[in-house]
Amino acid sequence: MTKQVKICLVLVTVIVIAAIAALLIIMQPHSKSGNENNYIEIIQDNEVLCIIDLNSESDRTFRIEYNGGWNEIKIESGTICISDADCPDRTCVKSGVLKYKNLPIICLPHRLVVRFADSEQNGG
Repeated sequence: MTKQVKICLVLVTVIVIAAIAALLIIMQPHSKSGNENNYIEIIQDNEVLCIIDLNSESDRTFRIEYNGGWNEIKIESGTICISDADCPDRTCVKSGVLKYKNLPIICLPHRLVVRFADSEQNGG
């Protein structure tokens, strides 16, 4: 095999692996149908503060405080996000709406996690 053929094979392999990884990520979004688990856990310092059922929760915004800091949680149209925070980098706000079962919204400075709850914990 020539050097050019080897380079082409490596590039094609990398592209195929990247495409497969992208498809796996894209195909795992959390469905918002009534049959799926739409329970959300809000956890701070490894303690579950609350469990919210997005199927029945009305639109609202509330704050969670921690050591003088805060995160603003927004529930709207069956979705949840951290809409505002006073942490330095605001990565939690930039994360947007919670969509994926395996990708929670995390605020490290306030030790806060917003994630989909395991269905076993909620009888579903």
